[in-house]
Amino acid sequence: MDFETVMLELEALGKERTKKTYISNGAKEPLFGVATGAMKPIAKEIKINQPLAEELYATGNYDAMYFAGIIADPKAMSVADFERWIDGAYFYMLSDYVVAVTLAEADIAQEVADKWIASGDELRMSAGWSCYCWLLGNRKDHEFSESKISDMLDIVKNTIHNAPERTKSAMNTFLLSVGTSYIPQHEKALGTAKEVGIVEMKRDNKKSSFLHAYETIQKELDRGRLGFKRRYVRC
Repeated sequence: MDFETVMLELEALGKERTKKTYISNGAKEPLFGVATGAMKPIAKEIKINQPLAEELYATGNYDAMYFAGIIADPKAMSVADFERWIDGAYFYMLSDYVVAVTLAEADIAQEVADKWIASGDELRMSAGWSCYCWLLGNRKDHEFSESKISDMLDIVKNTIHNAPERTKSAMNTFLLSVGTSYIPQHEKALGTAKEVGIVEMKRDNKKSSFLHAYETIQKELDRGRLGFKRRYVRC
């Protein structure tokens, strides 16, 4: 299936209601409004195709960019490739759910995520923290430095309340991810989340969200989810 065919297929799957939902969350034209589940049959046919993924991502069309993440080959992507992708990620649904997810399957994931976390740029920081959330929820505990994750928990404790809004959300999810999926630092994550307390995330033209990682971790523990790992990062 070539580029033109994929774009026509995606356009045909677009729904006005879905499009409005995406726009309300920050998406901009061009986009079709394709539900992510509706993309699965096309993805199953194409499987992995990095050149096609690059073509689709470069369109600036939200649906094409999202689909690019599904068919990308993360292990074939360089640091420069991921930098180009994060440059094109103009809102959080791209930075956190396309770029960060794709990066999480790459061998260079932690290297790139660390750089983004230290960047000072809201969506880069958000993508970096989100990448660690996907990593912690998928990879074995021994693949991480326990002291590094401990230091990252300290950064969250000391900076989350003054962080950019989308970064706050990703940092909060990082607390949740360590608390539920990374057993070596589970106790520290729980204590950090309790100390952090409720985090207010302000949103454009919407009511603020109030995030409480401690409460969410406790709910996950009550469900017997300590040590939970996903089999796959991407669907």
